[in-house]
Amino acid sequence: MSQCVVIADDLTGANATGVLLKKMNYNAYTVMNSERIELETLSTCDCVLYPTDSRGVAPEIAYNRVYNVCNLLKNDDVKVYANRIDSTLRGNLGSETDAMLDCLGEDYVAIVAPCFPSSGRIVIGGYMLVDGIPLHRTNIAIDPKTPVKVSEVALLFKEQSKYQVSSIFMKDMMQGHYYLAELIKEKVAHGNRIIVLDCVTQEDMDLIADAVISTGLKIIAVDPGVFTATLSRKLITPSEKKEKNKILAVVGSVNPNTTAQMEELWLSQKTNKVMVNTKEFLEGDAARAAEINRVVSEVLKRSGQYTVSTVTGDGIYPENRINFAPYMERYNCSLDDVTGMINSAFAEITYQIFKADSSFKGLYTSGGDITVAVCQKFQTAGLALQDEVLPLAAYGQFLKGEFEGVHIITKGGSQGGKGAINQCITYLKEKLYV
Repeated sequence: MSQCVVIADDLTGANATGVLLKKMNYNAYTVMNSERIELETLSTCDCVLYPTDSRGVAPEIAYNRVYNVCNLLKNDDVKVYANRIDSTLRGNLGSETDAMLDCLGEDYVAIVAPCFPSSGRIVIGGYMLVDGIPLHRTNIAIDPKTPVKVSEVALLFKEQSKYQVSSIFMKDMMQGHYYLAELIKEKVAHGNRIIVLDCVTQEDMDLIADAVISTGLKIIAVDPGVFTATLSRKLITPSEKKEKNKILAVVGSVNPNTTAQMEELWLSQKTNKVMVNTKEFLEGDAARAAEINRVVSEVLKRSGQYTVSTVTGDGIYPENRINFAPYMERYNCSLDDVTGMINSAFAEITYQIFKADSSFKGLYTSGGDITVAVCQKFQTAGLALQDEVLPLAAYGQFLKGEFEGVHIITKGGSQGGKGAINQCITYLKEKLYV
């Protein structure tokens, strides 16, 4: 049976969510006529989407439609239940959410994350903004059928739901997903069955999903599709793709911007974090080989527990930065030669990890010199460039060589804001369906 059940208040919303799921390699079916389809037909799909056409009807009618559909589709195989709501909060948000909570049982709670970053819909401070404008000041306020007169998300649910509603704001989310998980459990313990969270970016979606999973609670995702897709990516393996892909981030840059970006990544995502004693690469062949072996062994030893592993030079912290002059004198070589020793060692680490574990399919590299060294070691003919993740961060795949097809994002160490590396890793996850 399907592992993801999405009940949507209209057909276009169901299809929009289905497309998000399809992009991640899930088989997604939208049911338009339950009388013409047998449940057995749905056993071959990962995600079933059922529109109830309930946005503009009376709340009690919306409740009954959603309850009946949920009762029809619920089963023990489902890992993700979702109430797909309008991206501008129109319709019967409360009664539809109540219906799913009542149908699934008192041990379920609703997690409301109504963010759709690519469409300019975000929630900050509890208020929804559309392209930076409070919702109640947009043309949604004068919608002829389902106008929305307020921008405070939790207030809309309080007005429409019989259950206790609570909010979690960005200041709490900044503490990381373990803190957030404990806060969610605390809210539930105090009787809240609907919890509304601030959400601005895809990284926020990942943070909320990781926190929810950590709680161990049974939840219903209430959102316009992005949170549902994020949660599905973390909980459901597409039926056509059982292998779990992994990502390696290799960072040798010492730019202060890189420090902030890596710390943001470590805070936001569960990572297998291995630091490199970079100086050892310059202390002779034996020390170099020993450090390479140590780093590779540490990554491989724990990589089975993580989707993302990071190999980071300790030079991101000022106290570990190297004075290259003595090494230039010792080896009678140029600065480029010395830094080349470091870059080639990072490349060797990367190669050995990919050689030892074929489930590593995604690679992030920071700094042009590191990227060149890695490409040379992998003997790739080049990169098939496919997209710009953010300014000066390119996504592509290796051409030819032993690891043809590996997904890679390259970015300069000084480029991007605090969340840039986190954004790049999230992008790779989406491409690899992890």
